[in-house]
Amino acid sequence: MKIGIPRALLYYYYYPLWREFFTQLGLEVVLSPTTNKGILDAGIKNTLSEVCLPVKVFYGHVSALADKVDYLFVPRINRVEPKAYICPKFMGLPDMLKARLQQMPPFIDTAVDAGMDGNPVQCWVDCFQEVGSKFTHNHQLVNSSIAAAFRTQQEFQRRLTGGMLIPDALENDCVPEVAATSQQNYTLRIGLLGHPYNLYDAYISMNLIHKLQSMGSFVVTPESLSVDEIEDEARKLPKRLFWTLGKRMIGSALNFYASKELDGLIYLTSFGCGPESLVEELVARWAKQQGNLPYLMITIDEHTGEAGMVTRLEAFTEMIKRRQKHENHLSSHGEPLHSG
Repeated sequence: MKIGIPRALLYYYYYPLWREFFTQLGLEVVLSPTTNKGILDAGIKNTLSEVCLPVKVFYGHVSALADKVDYLFVPRINRVEPKAYICPKFMGLPDMLKARLQQMPPFIDTAVDAGMDGNPVQCWVDCFQEVGSKFTHNHQLVNSSIAAAFRTQQEFQRRLTGGMLIPDALENDCVPEVAATSQQNYTLRIGLLGHPYNLYDAYISMNLIHKLQSMGSFVVTPESLSVDEIEDEARKLPKRLFWTLGKRMIGSALNFYASKELDGLIYLTSFGCGPESLVEELVARWAKQQGNLPYLMITIDEHTGEAGMVTRLEAFTEMIKRRQKHENHLSSHGEPLHSG
């Protein structure tokens, strides 16, 4: 049996977990190709215009797998932690796909729901046990596959908190010491906020990370932070944010502001994202109130041009370098840094 996994959305969070479970179960995992123009065009064709860019990309990846697999793994992910929800569009993906796409293989759309007071691990255990029962009656095999999947996911998370970027951490044969980027060759440290399905999809982000690195910037992403680090900062909000992914952006942004180790902060967001419209506004207000960390927000959709992005990145990084040069000049002459 071949199980298709779209290379989009929560693939960037959970692919090692999913891949290892199905592989240990004896199934062949088929991953859709990296995003390209054909995939994006297919997604745009099969969705409504109001849908955000990442969901359009997901549709394209599902279409690319349609005639290559026996099943498509599109779990109905509602909650992966207590008292917080995933984006509503993610919850409804199985229904949306079935309504818009024709002649598709069967969907594995088992629900993932941690409940109001549930365990983030147990919700995936319940999902995999239900999925495993569709393919085998060997409960021992299912349980051992689940255990192997969680070990693989833990190694993936260890690589991320060790400083690796997601594309490197997803490689089975990578060596952490080699894959982690050296900071010695860079003149700037830029914090890069954004959901992994935007940041690490080289096509829709127009290879943003590589562009920053080529401009002399060492990139720091939310994936380098632990869950506890993000939660500790997110608790500073007067009211708990009930979107899991949005809370992750808020906690990461506050952590970046508190660290005092960055030269600038860039927020990459996609047009038409409802929860993100609130989160990005909060981050922008904090940037203005703090006033000590240059901030740039970039909004992308299917019409975004690469030339405009490059111009903005060049201007942003050059502004930071000139600001640093000015501050160093004032400091060397014994003048207060706020003068001028």
